[in-house]
Amino acid sequence: MIARGLPVKARTSYWPGIVAAALTTTVTVMPGFTVGALGPAIEQDLRVSRTAVGLMISAFYAATALGSPIAKRAAARLPAPVVLAVAAVAACAALLVVSQADDLATMTAALVAGGLSNGLVQPVAGRLIAARVPLRRRSLAAGTIGAALGAATIVPGLLVALVLPVHGWRTAMVAAGLIALVPVLLTPLTRLPPGPSPARAGRGAAARGTGGVLVLWALAAALSATGNNAVATYFVQLGTHSGLPATVTGNLLSLSALLAVAVRLAAGALTDRAPHRNPAVIIAMMLTGALGLVLIAIGTPVTFVLGAALAFSAGWGWTGLLLATTLRLVAHQAENAGHTVQIGVYTGATIAPYAFAALSDAFGYAGSALLAATAALAAAASMTAGTLLSRRLGER
Repeated sequence: MIARGLPVKARTSYWPGIVAAALTTTVTVMPGFTVGALGPAIEQDLRVSRTAVGLMISAFYAATALGSPIAKRAAARLPAPVVLAVAAVAACAALLVVSQADDLATMTAALVAGGLSNGLVQPVAGRLIAARVPLRRRSLAAGTIGAALGAATIVPGLLVALVLPVHGWRTAMVAAGLIALVPVLLTPLTRLPPGPSPARAGRGAAARGTGGVLVLWALAAALSATGNNAVATYFVQLGTHSGLPATVTGNLLSLSALLAVAVRLAAGALTDRAPHRNPAVIIAMMLTGALGLVLIAIGTPVTFVLGAALAFSAGWGWTGLLLATTLRLVAHQAENAGHTVQIGVYTGATIAPYAFAALSDAFGYAGSALLAATAALAAAASMTAGTLLSRRLGER
């Protein structure tokens, strides 16, 4: 297979480094989810519109997507522990600045800076997996990194349920900022083994013709992430619109995030037995996520809970598998695997907050959720097209 030839040391303990990278992934994406979860309180305190807050959140994800090419090059050259530590500290700084800001301009500037540093993480994760994880465990390792994205909503959900009602959104934001510093202590565990970087070795024939596949898979990630990120960002608002109290919705957000983490880890462990089936599993997950969005659109407490479970578990469960799948496709350009997943996910995340806020003002939450489901269906179609193209390339 294309994935042969990577310098992996089987005797090296790689799980501590993978866990450290995953925790860093969690905290660096947390600013966007935290502002989204605390959005209603911010809107009320600063007297700004939902669309304005949505645009601010979109700026965070846009910075990650647009800065991804530069971040990919930096992550391929700098030591992994340094890159991850910088990203975590930047996330902390962004959250603390937002907690003290009184205007959207300052908040947006802080989130843009946090978004740029967030772009460093996925390419480093791709390098780490390619250099240290054996082939038989790569889907699980990538699933662990993917699970970190789902875990990023756990803290905001707990803050809404436990801190916000008593201490207000600013204190909740400070708490999130301090939590973001935790992975800094663990980043030394992500050191890469000496030798030629997988990002520089073996370029050429193995990577030829894969550009079209990567584009289609990145498009699939963007389309699916558009709907699922909108649900994650506006989870509290959607839940209260369906008839659930805000505190209950905040707890449900954390429980849904835990479910997403469990599904990504389980999917990674199971697909390691037959990694060539990863694309089919990803497509099935995207379709199931679309069904979850349809259930959320119905707008009753029961359908919201069921839809949230599907949207978070299956709808978001493919990220780690897509990273593992792209690693198999571009084995000697490991940073490109993380870059492909990242630019797709964060392009969708850029579109989602502002678009969903604007669409919900125009068509209501139900109509917006149905449009998100349509995007998820288109994502499955794009993933299918990329998979068929990759098979044709493999037959040459």
